[in-house]
Amino acid sequence: MGSSSPLHASAVLACLTFPLVASAASTEIGPGADISAAIAALGPGDELVLRGGIYALNTRFAVTAVGTSAQPIVIRGKAGETALIDMATPNQNVVEVQGSRYLILRNLHFHGGSHGIRLMESNFVTIEDSEVYETGDVGISANSGGTYEGLIIRRNNIHHTHGTGEGMYLGCNTNACRVINSVIESNHVHHTNGADVEQGDGIELKEGSAGNTIRNNVVHDTNYPGILTYSTVGNGPPNIIEGNVIWRSNDFAIQSAADSIIRNNIVLGTIGLQPHQSGSPANQEVVHNTVVSDGNGIEVRGVTGSVIIANNAVYSETGTAIRLISGNLSLVTLAGNVGVGSISGASSGYANGHGIAADFVAANYNGAPPIDVFPKTGSALIGAAAAQYVTAFDFNGNPRDTADVGAYNFRAGGNPGWMIVADFKASIGTTIPNPPTALVAR
Repeated sequence: MGSSSPLHASAVLACLTFPLVASAASTEIGPGADISAAIAALGPGDELVLRGGIYALNTRFAVTAVGTSAQPIVIRGKAGETALIDMATPNQNVVEVQGSRYLILRNLHFHGGSHGIRLMESNFVTIEDSEVYETGDVGISANSGGTYEGLIIRRNNIHHTHGTGEGMYLGCNTNACRVINSVIESNHVHHTNGADVEQGDGIELKEGSAGNTIRNNVVHDTNYPGILTYSTVGNGPPNIIEGNVIWRSNDFAIQSAADSIIRNNIVLGTIGLQPHQSGSPANQEVVHNTVVSDGNGIEVRGVTGSVIIANNAVYSETGTAIRLISGNLSLVTLAGNVGVGSISGASSGYANGHGIAADFVAANYNGAPPIDVFPKTGSALIGAAAAQYVTAFDFNGNPRDTADVGAYNFRAGGNPGWMIVADFKASIGTTIPNPPTALVAR
């Protein structure tokens, strides 16, 4: 933080002293109530509970709610009931969260409209345990300008989008707006590949977004990449993509231009590092992923800076396991990778495995579950990782105590964690870091 002088005790006390506010209240309403008026009445610490039923809308629905870090405002569906917010017109977003801070949306269902949930000039908003589906455009967006900070988007079911069709569109092209220091975790994003979908990324994090974590998401049946990140353009630390599973993308499963750490993912498809907008592959690590593909496993184009590709299990049925294509390939480090399909553009850092049947419990090249890519006893993946690139945890969130290649830490008794299915990922480990908590709105 530099060499600024310590705060005097009185200044510290002033920072920690909050004005007196009325006691937080919990209000419950049903579909016949004026939902906009009920939201407008909320103050810090208040909770609005929506009973089950359809909250039918046909004009703009905006939420402006300003809580505090100690007293967030909560708008949630009643436990055990389905509160559906339905926008009848495709010319309006289902809900626009505008000028809000310290707001939690929980256990709600959003249907129809254009964007499902559009965040506008808002920070420290949490969207969790909700469903967004059959939207005319993107499911959840944060792309109306400025800087979004402290977003938490978790355990949401986002599916069957239309139009541009992204599951999540976070940030803007060419750093026109950005998302920073946010967490996108444990979501189930799928079927963004309808016949009328123009793009259909699963989770798209735009240029200039930095310091974000995209983890433990299940993403499948997408038209564009399952997960796509751009360059941070110097706005902050790399974005982390970890513990996700992706399959049946009509494009790359994971695509990243620059400034990313891609680790412990299970990819039934291809990882692509390549230039996009002002970014090109640099400041990137691709480590401990398990990649099973009927084409190339990992492709790298246009390298301009350091790229580390280490300890990945990469099995290609008809292509190349790791294909270094263009750019300054001397800046690419390969180490401890094992698989089928060999490498192109390099001469070391890769070893042939025993084959997909011998190295995994029940793997195949079909490109979708059912599949089990946990290492089999006797697998070529066991103990073959380059020690300097071993990650602290594996795909299950469990500590790594052996240097095994791929997303999993081997156990003789088999996979101790979640089995891959088209649903939310269940986390076995308890050591995965929590979302950031010491953030300050700008």
